[in-house]
Amino acid sequence: MIKVEKSSEIKKENDVLMAKCTANVPGSPMSVYSFNIDGILIDTGSSSLLEEFKPYFHEADFDAVYITHFHEDHTGNAAYLQKELDIPVFIHSSSASFTPKPFQIPIYRQVVWGNSAPFSSTALGETFTSRNHTWDVIETPGHTKDHVAFYNRDIGAMFTGDLFISPKVKVVLAEENILNTRASLKKLLAYDFEDMYCCHAGYVKEGKKLLQLKIEYIDELENKVLTLAKQGKDVHEITAELFPTPYPIISISHTEWSPVHMVRVILNRG
Repeated sequence: MIKVEKSSEIKKENDVLMAKCTANVPGSPMSVYSFNIDGILIDTGSSSLLEEFKPYFHEADFDAVYITHFHEDHTGNAAYLQKELDIPVFIHSSSASFTPKPFQIPIYRQVVWGNSAPFSSTALGETFTSRNHTWDVIETPGHTKDHVAFYNRDIGAMFTGDLFISPKVKVVLAEENILNTRASLKKLLAYDFEDMYCCHAGYVKEGKKLLQLKIEYIDELENKVLTLAKQGKDVHEITAELFPTPYPIISISHTEWSPVHMVRVILNRG
């Protein structure tokens, strides 16, 4: 059984109150953030970290929850908040019909993040207003099909869910399409912002610069993969050459997380 130690931290950057809660898996500490600004909560963290998130939920001031995508580390506490506060939860239209139903995830994800209890939700539109601000809802598929980013027009801040995470990603989920991720990253560059808030990296300065770096990294990876393919190497040979490090998450997840998914998508042209 995986032993998970937990910790939490609440801090504020600009007008954004944020909670960083961490599941310390041996060799792989995994942190997830929730953000609070102008009366809304962006993502709820995981149910396995509910006790760590509770002080933040009590300190935060919000009357609605907005979800970037359906994964359990973003929706995990939605049911708790809805029960306690009787507030609406908004999510992508393609996922709104699924949130009231039980949803099964692999055991290792249950151990780290816990399951998401069913909750009712309302489909996001193209924009919304909070107490004083206007927001754009930006379709950003890649990490998941239902992924969105939230752009605050009034303070020029971008909330990117799991679209960014890091400039040089080494492993992705089986469902992720790295080419769609690149297209979504490019879409965000059209917006006027510098401050970026990522649900696993937290507050990120020079957000546009780092998004561009990730785009360039994917471009470079694509070129390397296609070059090796022209040499007659298959998906597993290419993956072994470009990503020789046996990251623990690959074996823990039974390859649900793996670099091979990036290579396969590139070879299949999406």
